[in-house]
Order: sequence, then structure tokens, then C-alpha cells
Amino acid sequence: MDNRPIGVFDSGLGGLTAVRQLQRLLPGEEIVYFGDTGRVPYGSRSRETVIRYARQDIAFLQSYDIKAIVVACGTVSSVALPTLIPETETPMIGVVEPACQKAARLTRNGRIGVIGTAGTIASRSYEYTLQNLRPGLRVVAKACPLFVPLVENGRFQPGDRVAELVVEEYLEQMRQDGVDTLILGCTHYPLLREIIAAFLGPGVQLISPGEEAAGQTLELLRRDKLLSDRQKPGRARYFVSDAPESFAAFAGMFMGAPVAGDVALVDIGQYGNEERGR
Repeated sequence: MDNRPIGVFDSGLGGLTAVRQLQRLLPGEEIVYFGDTGRVPYGSRSRETVIRYARQDIAFLQSYDIKAIVVACGTVSSVALPTLIPETETPMIGVVEPACQKAARLTRNGRIGVIGTAGTIASRSYEYTLQNLRPGLRVVAKACPLFVPLVENGRFQPGDRVAELVVEEYLEQMRQDGVDTLILGCTHYPLLREIIAAFLGPGVQLISPGEEAAGQTLELLRRDKLLSDRQKPGRARYFVSDAPESFAAFAGMFMGAPVAGDVALVDIGQYGNEERGR
């Protein structure tokens, strides 16, 4: 048994969808969450910048003696994880592999859609992973850059005509292509689930990578005997790199309830700046 916390990070608020699922699956675990709200979004950044930011995020979380890291950011999971994993001894779970495993199992016609940030889609990480899991799958990928600002401005409720029009614009081709499974490849996107589901129809299964990563975290902790033996609910601590008041105000959208406890401000530039031999 191991009562150290689980670390979770994202470029902003979207990773809270993973925190919500972790708390459902692992109520006795403590969680340290970092949202890089001062540098969001990561999806439009270069690969080198994403790796640099992620190293700092990881270094901050490791200052809390965490036992595992959930990389809830789809962009980091897509473009940086192969570089980051060999650099740390802490077990690290991204969102790409768990989501692809679920999609490969669920698809009936072999046509899978993937939506995400520009960086995620350009990396083709979901396509490569799906093809490795199940050769012959047809993958239709689409960058949806307007989804994040829609969500962060509260424009995700069914009946919101602006959100519905943007969903229609981005996903019409996927509907025509007949995808039967869609990976919501950014942790913000599950908040648009109802609008997306209504547009694509009941025959399309939607997959939340944050939720799947939480499930894989449970499996990893069980396998490595790292589960907490805490009998009462574990606390969650929240940290951001900018505007903690704004984070606290909007976090409830992702968590389904107001976040408990204070949200602390972090100077993330102080972390992860050591020279690397390269």
C-alpha cells in the first residue's frame, strides 16, 4: 500500500475530467492537480515548447512525492510522452493509449473518428496507436480548435446554437464517413458530449480519454501494489500558473460540483530548468 498522492496535470481546466473519474474510481487517493492556466493552450505550441512546459509541470508535481502521474493533456500525451517517460522514474499514464484501446475494442465497422487540438492531430499519435493495435482500421482525424474556447466560456449546453453550429461544421464529414466510434481527444471535449452525440446520432460511441486514463491508473496502482489504504476520502489540492480565482469559478463545470479547498498560484518557471545532457 502507498498513501502518496497521484499527480495530474493539464494545460488548463480540462484535466479535471480525469480528476473527477479518478475520485470516482479511487476515492481514498489524494490528488495533486496542476493546471498551466498561464500558458494555455498547449495545442498550438511547437513540440519543443510543449516538452519544455511538460517537464516543468512534472517537476512541480514531483515536489509533492507523487507515486504516479496522469498526463491529462492530450497535446502532451500525443507529442511529448515518448520523450518524457524515459526521463522520470515515476509511472506516467497518458490519455492516448487508453482511449485507443477502448476505441479498437468498441468499433463495429472499423471506422474511428478522432478530434483534438491542432498539435494532437498533427502528431497523428492516435492514428499510429490505433493502427498498431488493430491494423486496417480507418481513422478520420479532425482538429477542432474552437471547442476549447467554447467550453471555457460555458458554451456547451444543448440548445446553444453557436456550439451546435461549430459542432456541425467540424463533424459533418465524420458523419458522412460513417464513423461509429469517436475519440474526444482533448479533455475539454467531454463537456460537449451531449451536443456531439445529438449531431452524430445514437449509433456513434463517444470515448473520453481522461476517463480511460483514470481507469488505466487504477489498473497500474493495483498491479504495482500502490493503492492507498486510506479509509476516508482523499483530499485534492489544486494549483495553477495564473488566475486562481477564475479557475475556482469554472472548475465546477468539469467536476460536476464546486472544487473543495483553495486553489494556489504557482510560479511554474521555477521548476524543471536543470540542464539536460543533450
